[in-house]
Amino acid sequence: MLQNRGGLFTLDPQHPNHIAPGKRPYHTIIPAFAMKDGKPWLSFGVMGGDQQPQGHVQVLVHLIDFGMNIQAAGDAARFHHSQAANTVSFESGVDPAVTRELAARGHWIVSERGSYGGYQAIMRDPASGVYLAGSDPRKDGLAIGY
Repeated sequence: MLQNRGGLFTLDPQHPNHIAPGKRPYHTIIPAFAMKDGKPWLSFGVMGGDQQPQGHVQVLVHLIDFGMNIQAAGDAARFHHSQAANTVSFESGVDPAVTRELAARGHWIVSERGSYGGYQAIMRDPASGVYLAGSDPRKDGLAIGY
């Protein structure tokens, strides 16, 4: 809740990120926490600059909508939308037919390496109470819970 990542604030009063009461800057603090049926379910993060919020959503989609397990959700191929360039890049695990179709629909697809984040997660199985962990092979790290 408290953090020192106000570095993206600006003193320019005309800028949307002007420092002022009640303002929150775009920041890259990665921890995320999800509840399920009102109980703790998932502690996770996808590090990597502006890929972080995109990676968080992609992991949640893999877990909730596609029913993947905690490791598979982190292993799955990701995409990255560059806000600065308004382009989309995909990891090699994405079917090329998908990228061709998106390009045909007007999306600017680029080839980009290494911008897909690194994932760590701990999930509590609500039925058994057992903790499960997943760790991204893209980066060094591990997930530990007790």
